[in-house]
Amino acid sequence: MSTPAPLSATSYAARIAFVVELAERLHAYGTTAQRLEGAVTAVAQRLRLECEPWSNPTGLILTFSDPHRAPGESDTTRVIRMPPGENDLYKLSETDRIAEDVMAGRLDLAAGHAALQALDRPRSARWRAMQVIAFGLAAAAVGALLRLPWLDIAVAGVNGLMIGLLIELSGMRPRLKEAVDAVAAMLAAGMAVLVASFVGPLNQNTVIIASLIVLLPGMALTNAVNELTSQHLVSGTARFAGALTTVVKLAVGTIIALYLADLLGLKPLIQASRPQPAWVEWVGLALAAYAFAVLFRAHRSDYPKVMAAAAGGYLISRFAGEAWGSPAGIFLAALCLTAAGNAYARWGKRPGAIVRVPGIIMLVPGSVSLRGLLTLIQQQDMEVGQDAVLAVINILLALIAGLLFGNLLLPARRNL
Repeated sequence: MSTPAPLSATSYAARIAFVVELAERLHAYGTTAQRLEGAVTAVAQRLRLECEPWSNPTGLILTFSDPHRAPGESDTTRVIRMPPGENDLYKLSETDRIAEDVMAGRLDLAAGHAALQALDRPRSARWRAMQVIAFGLAAAAVGALLRLPWLDIAVAGVNGLMIGLLIELSGMRPRLKEAVDAVAAMLAAGMAVLVASFVGPLNQNTVIIASLIVLLPGMALTNAVNELTSQHLVSGTARFAGALTTVVKLAVGTIIALYLADLLGLKPLIQASRPQPAWVEWVGLALAAYAFAVLFRAHRSDYPKVMAAAAGGYLISRFAGEAWGSPAGIFLAALCLTAAGNAYARWGKRPGAIVRVPGIIMLVPGSVSLRGLLTLIQQQDMEVGQDAVLAVINILLALIAGLLFGNLLLPARRNL
């Protein structure tokens, strides 16, 4: 086995190239600005570089210098344009492992760089099929969690599968990708209207929201406010604007479908019914936890941890909410899952995101924001809109308070 080359024998350009590759990976895998910048700065220091990173949801600026040279002699700046990242827990974990091996001297920079690039191998057809199935499972599971009638659950599940196929197709068609949120909302709303008109009554708005659950930007809203509270104002503002834009696109697609149905003279039967027994909710929770483990692209060995975190966040928020009110339940769940993620990172030597991200996914306010906007447009009532905004703000405040105090309860020793 060959011995890794020492850092002293590695060129300045090679060290920069590794840090740039690492930063691009962390951005692509959904890391928030404060965690990405902290991780990049720590790695650069270990590689004997001075680095000033600046991250936002659509790009990176990395400025490097060599501390052993006179100021200005070795300054290098990289400006990198990137699309917003998506959560990929497996690749995030592998990126973290590779960086740790390089800093510990178990891998040289060339081997570490090659290992990072190897993460780009094409996904298998089976993996893509599982992603599509997970869309349907997540939508049906949310319907079950809400104890909707069987017809509602079935419609949400079928809509989720169709949206999953649409998302898969949009990856190969850039023009479709720009409008995919609106098209998905039109598809979900159109199917709900057709079923409610010709098959049986539905909880229409709730079925539409359950169908779109994977596309809702609740995590983006939470990350945006988290970045703002961490004084990453540009990144937080940009991410917040992106999340609001997604909600607007989903609402626009839904309203267009409902308007077309009205023009065609369709009269969907709408009901407010949640007749299912308690066991349906528990089955829905298990299915939702599994679906999110797939959608967050966790490694199979991490599925139990991811599923336990997702279920734990939901259960804490539910039972604590019943006892002390919904905001208290969300706060306590966020606090516990943040502390648990930090503990896992500290003693498990792996990214705390494996526990933290799925732990808060069922707490985020994406569904509340879309429901409020839909109700506002349908009823043309500003008071309803104000109530929706207040509900979203209450959830965000409780979540951010939980994240902040969770980090105080058990401080993280790792940025990821």
